Amino acid sequence: MNPGVLILLLVTLVWGTTFPLLKSASADLGGVEISAFRFLVAAACMAPFLRGASRRAWADGALLGVLGLASYVAQAYGLQFISSNRSAFLTSLNVLMVPLLGLAFGGRLTWLALAAGALACMGIGLMSWEGGGHLLGDAATIVCALAYALYVIVLSRRSAHHDARHLAATQIVVMAVLGTLWMLMQSPEALATLPSRAAAHAETLLYLGAVATAGMLFLQAVGQRRVAAEKAALIFALEPVFAALFGWMWLGEVLGWRGMAGGAVVIAALVLSELGPRKKERPA
Repeated sequence: MNPGVLILLLVTLVWGTTFPLLKSASADLGGVEISAFRFLVAAACMAPFLRGASRRAWADGALLGVLGLASYVAQAYGLQFISSNRSAFLTSLNVLMVPLLGLAFGGRLTWLALAAGALACMGIGLMSWEGGGHLLGDAATIVCALAYALYVIVLSRRSAHHDARHLAATQIVVMAVLGTLWMLMQSPEALATLPSRAAAHAETLLYLGAVATAGMLFLQAVGQRRVAAEKAALIFALEPVFAALFGWMWLGEVLGWRGMAGGAVVIAALVLSELGPRKKERPA
């Protein structure tokens, strides 16, 4: 199997642990606050790798940073109004957005990629969809999916031109700076209570920053050097599958027949994508 696929599977596995953590933190912290803190922690971890980064790495890192920050903030904001399962489903729509948006970047839309993406969304819908919709929460999460679809496309096209450490470090610093500035624009009342609210979720923020952000963005930059955007998006569709699995193992959450069937459908979509031609394992 392509090593890049294995790396992205590991990334997705770790991301699967973040949904319940984000839901818990969103009870006391806003989306911008959670994102700012996790990127500040991640920036501290990646600061040593900024040395030697080229201007092109900073330019591409800035673009990826803006898209990444928009995705993270929109997702965290949406989780204030909707369940983590519903968020996982709506976020998974990027699986279909990636091949469709790829057309605007000179890509080709294959029936296999579209079918696999649709099958993955059906599986996640079967596993995660539930009632309790909220207009703002749903809209914010769809914006998250759109921003992340663009992020995946840009990363697949730019990662081969850079050292993965430089590309990860520059985008994380950009996200930390922008996220902090955005956070500081809040009302004085919110800023006054921020230290105590953040302290209540210190372990969660450290994990989100050091492991789920710094570590995984670096591995994602490595993995997507060898994996096309459409395939990467399908691999990331396993995120809610892993989230459900960890919820069952760690929290004792019920994983009924719908959850198991939906997870099986997502895995089938990934297998289906492997049936296509392998002309380009490494994006141009």
